[in-house]
Amino acid sequence: MTVFTEETRERAREIIARYPADRSRSALLPLLHLVQSEEGYVSPAGVEFCAEVLGLNKAQVGAVATFYTMYKRKPTGDYLVSVCTNTMCNVLGGQEVYDTLAEHLGVGHDETTADGKITLEHAECLAACDYGPVMTVNYDFFDNVDPQGALGVVEELRAGGRPMPTRGARLCTLKEMAVQLAGFADERDGAVADGGPGEATLRGLRLAEQHGISVPGFDPNTPIRSKAEADKAAAEAKAKAEAAKPAPAPEPVKPAAATGSTAPDVKAPDDKSPQVRTAETRQPDASTAVADAPGTKVPTDSTAPAPRDAQAAESAGVAANPPAGDGKPAGDEAGAQQRNLKEAEAGAGANGAGPAVASETGVQK
Repeated sequence: MTVFTEETRERAREIIARYPADRSRSALLPLLHLVQSEEGYVSPAGVEFCAEVLGLNKAQVGAVATFYTMYKRKPTGDYLVSVCTNTMCNVLGGQEVYDTLAEHLGVGHDETTADGKITLEHAECLAACDYGPVMTVNYDFFDNVDPQGALGVVEELRAGGRPMPTRGARLCTLKEMAVQLAGFADERDGAVADGGPGEATLRGLRLAEQHGISVPGFDPNTPIRSKAEADKAAAEAKAKAEAAKPAPAPEPVKPAAATGSTAPDVKAPDDKSPQVRTAETRQPDASTAVADAPGTKVPTDSTAPAPRDAQAAESAGVAANPPAGDGKPAGDEAGAQQRNLKEAEAGAGANGAGPAVASETGVQK
């Protein structure tokens, strides 16, 4: 296992101390950022280190490390360039920006350039649709980028420069960013004083100022209270409201209906389907209305017919539908067929005409 520096181990102890003793596993997320800050990714050694200091097994740590995309599972460049290719940015040209960078750098998604400087990835929404298309470098925003502007940023990074993001503090490497994500301040002089909010972000605030809209009772000069002071004030306000509230009048007792039933007054389940009501009757539970509850209509299965009634019905059906016999249908008798044939031949020989039409009984028509 890679031996992590003593500084990393000291920071790990500081992270764990932020949480209650019986909740130390809550420190896993910042600890994963911490090991990534030393190696540039969460290596098997980093997983083992987190498991060791938290008393977990490696499978538990690995399950978390593989779930979040911010934890990299293979060596990553100094600068992670993420281009949004989701719907809004894509419509505005995000895919063109990504394709241009991929072709120029000679890498694809989640691949790193040969000099180890840049890792390129396409991102699913960077939550800045009003600035699209956007790209981030180590999670700092470059807004309204176009292919040429994006190329200028990556070339400056490869040359050793650190271009200024559109919003936010000055750029730092991925390892330096991981330290901040672990919960430690950026120690560079004046680093957090750089940058500022974007114009689109301030639009709502300026509209509120223009139209005089503010939160009711808001005083910008009011100091922010500590959590203990806020909890105390909330408890006092709640107690005061409870004291001022008039005591509720007792509800009148309704006389029980004279139904003669000892069952509780349960709401009739008429709003249920017949199938549900029938099922509840056959398989009742604690919430099923009892059969003799006031106003309850409980379905019951119909009484099966008596055996003799069924026999009478069957006999009537047989009488009304006699079965077919084995006798031949009319017209199939041999004698009638022979007579018809002789009469037809006789008529044809005497008149030279076609055979006469005869009935089934041999009578000419």
